[in-house]
Amino acid sequence: MAMIGANELKRKLLIEVGGQPYVVLEVFFASPTARGAATMVRTRLRHLLTGAAMEKSFKATEKFEEPDVEFAPASFLYSDAEGCHFMDEKSYEQFVFSIEEVGSDRSYLKEGCSLQVLKYNGAAVSLQLPQYVELAVVSTEIGARGDTAAGGASKQATVETGLVVRVPLFIKEGEVIRVNTQTGEVAGRA
Repeated sequence: MAMIGANELKRKLLIEVGGQPYVVLEVFFASPTARGAATMVRTRLRHLLTGAAMEKSFKATEKFEEPDVEFAPASFLYSDAEGCHFMDEKSYEQFVFSIEEVGSDRSYLKEGCSLQVLKYNGAAVSLQLPQYVELAVVSTEIGARGDTAAGGASKQATVETGLVVRVPLFIKEGEVIRVNTQTGEVAGRA
């Protein structure tokens, strides 16, 4: 496995520090003022498994291994009391994330939904949703004539996963809408 020198670090690079995988958020090279002093590399790192950020300094001569990390396509199968069940689309291997691990992302998952799963040392550790998902509206109030005069030209709607979003007045029950998974906002009809 290739070793990465501290002087080769750059943003978005994956490195292993103390046996744990990190992504480099920022890099700053501090040149020494005294003779014979080594160049220091100050970094800001985010732990891939926990999401925790930290700042750490290294000597320019230090080396790091690349972590065994890969993104693999996966499909959401179903959820039950055990958690949310997924299938790796390459190996057809099934794995489970607890409801707590999936968290608020559960609102964007419907059966058959494709997404990316982050694997560390061959084990699935986190999910990466697509930017947009298509969900059907199961209930919404009727937009009354004149609602746009107040400036709030939107209404509440509940989609098939239970997520409540704001939609334009013309959206009706049964229509499929595109929802942004980062912001929770509706991007229009699908």
